[in-house]
Amino acid sequence: MSEFTHFDAEGKALMVDVSDKDITERTATATGSVIMEPETIAKILEGGFKKGDVLSVARLAGIMGAKRTPDLIPLCHPLALTSVKVDLAVDQARNAVDITATCKLKGRTGVEMEALTAVSVAALTVYDMCKAVDRGMRITEVRLMHKAGGKSGEYRAD
Repeated sequence: MSEFTHFDAEGKALMVDVSDKDITERTATATGSVIMEPETIAKILEGGFKKGDVLSVARLAGIMGAKRTPDLIPLCHPLALTSVKVDLAVDQARNAVDITATCKLKGRTGVEMEALTAVSVAALTVYDMCKAVDRGMRITEVRLMHKAGGKSGEYRAD
């Protein structure tokens, strides 16, 4: 494991200086799930929530979350994202809503935090929209699945 990059020699937090890095295409994909009761899944599929279409609202929230990452996570660089895709799929066998987010740009720093934030915000939105009928939902397995670009190269989760 490499050294932490967000601390100086005295242990003070800092924003990493990326001015000397090359501009390259960078992508990152993250995933996560919201586990819930079978009745909650059925209600999502039939569009039975007063707040609206759960999956569509969560998709938009995830996109907005990716764009707001530097406002939420200290020391993240504000980035000019060129693409944010958030997909939500219902897996009835697992009583889950599975979320995948992919972020992309051409820049000097990666987009892993944006992809992870998109998944997290989408999952929180699913929870918010469904909590009136299922407070026991669990947000699980939020993780980086793939990243490409930059000096560190490609990463793919096992």
